[in-house]
Amino acid sequence: MSAPPPAGVLVASNRGPVSFSLEDDGTLTVRRGGGGLVSGLSTAGQGTGAVWVCSALGEPDRTATRAAPSGRLDLAGHDTGGLAVRMLDIDPGTFARAYNAIANSTLWFVHHLLYDTPSKPVFDARFRREWASYEAYNQAFAEALAEEAAEGAKVVVQDYHLTLVPVLLRRLRPDLRIGHFAHTPWAPPDYFRLLPDDIARYVLEGVLGADHAGFHSRRWALAFLDCCADVLGAAVDRDAMTVTHAGHVTEIGVHALGADAEFLRERASRADVDTRLAGLREAVGDRRVIVRVDRTELSKNIVRGLLAYRELLRTRPEWLGRVVHVAFAYPSRHDLPEYREYTAAVQRVAKEIDDEFGTGDWQPLILHVNDDFPRSLAAYRLADVALVNPIRDGMNLVAKEVPVVSLLDEGHGGCALVLSREAGACEELGEDAIVINPFDVSQTTEALHEALTMDTTDRLQRTKRLAAAAVALNPQQWFLEQLDALDA
Repeated sequence: MSAPPPAGVLVASNRGPVSFSLEDDGTLTVRRGGGGLVSGLSTAGQGTGAVWVCSALGEPDRTATRAAPSGRLDLAGHDTGGLAVRMLDIDPGTFARAYNAIANSTLWFVHHLLYDTPSKPVFDARFRREWASYEAYNQAFAEALAEEAAEGAKVVVQDYHLTLVPVLLRRLRPDLRIGHFAHTPWAPPDYFRLLPDDIARYVLEGVLGADHAGFHSRRWALAFLDCCADVLGAAVDRDAMTVTHAGHVTEIGVHALGADAEFLRERASRADVDTRLAGLREAVGDRRVIVRVDRTELSKNIVRGLLAYRELLRTRPEWLGRVVHVAFAYPSRHDLPEYREYTAAVQRVAKEIDDEFGTGDWQPLILHVNDDFPRSLAAYRLADVALVNPIRDGMNLVAKEVPVVSLLDEGHGGCALVLSREAGACEELGEDAIVINPFDVSQTTEALHEALTMDTTDRLQRTKRLAAAAVALNPQQWFLEQLDALDA
């Protein structure tokens, strides 16, 4: 088979648009990858001739990759949804250290301000070995992108897993136009300086290898500029939104990823969602419904949300028997002990609420900790109130998806949104949401009461405005904006 032509557009992300599972008979089954990033980029990348470079996440992925010519899954006959996909077979130990120890246990913790600083972090010799794996992981991506890219191609690198790729790729291919997009928040300088000095500089210089660095909100973009000025001493122009460092200028952009309204409305109208909606309605009865849908991720603040609901039932007895909290908290990163412990805490508080308030004909809390996307969409359609209260979040697409889907059923009346001021989505949705401090449980309790008692006309009008703001920059436009920025 002849080599495929070099690509003019490339996307790089840790998780790709497809993944594999091994069946009992030894055959590989391909399925679409999960997560908002994959959903958005899969839709946006179709028809552009883009090559998507990603990592094998498990042994079935590695098996498929080894059997594909140069890791190109589309050339091996796999259904990749019309996308050209190159999957990298990175050593499992290197991948685990890069992904778990650095990306998810260090960079994620820094940007979400999650460390319990009296005891963590500890940057010792073990950490340096883990960091070396993160460098190797990023180098593998840079080399694959350099191989696949045509002269002058555009490369859009995604997220905190790959912060070093832009500068590593520029060393290999200075002809390329390189972008980087951060889906997380960006830490302010004082917190970012928790990182070892040389690594803090390397992370910033890694992103500054790009010609354009994008963020979900202006707040995170300005935090990045502050870090560049304070840590690197770079020349920062906050009006022009540029950073000049080591003779290279990086433009900083804000691209607030929106919900994919067409996909959501079509998917939420299918029979499997209708079936789950009927089941939820039967369980809830003629009661008001507060909905949350999250991963059991430390930054999502699920426990404080449950505590606020418990306080609502304790302090507002008029809601006893008249409201149900539907909480879907899907497992996340269970390789890490902190996440296993957090999931257990969510389940423990949920049981305490049911034990304290449940009656023979009223279950005040319905909690599920297994992933079921159709059930989530059903909950969106049912919600009178959506609770989105992260400690800190780059965007939070749930806050945007719920208003869009809640308008699907005529006569439903929309959904009031209780939204953390620490979510990137608050920059666009805050005017029509009830905005809270996510650490203030009592304030969240009062916000839930306000949302439950909101005038029906007001709630519907707010939902319509929220839905319009939520889809202002759909995934296709969001991706194309980043490509257009590389033409500058």
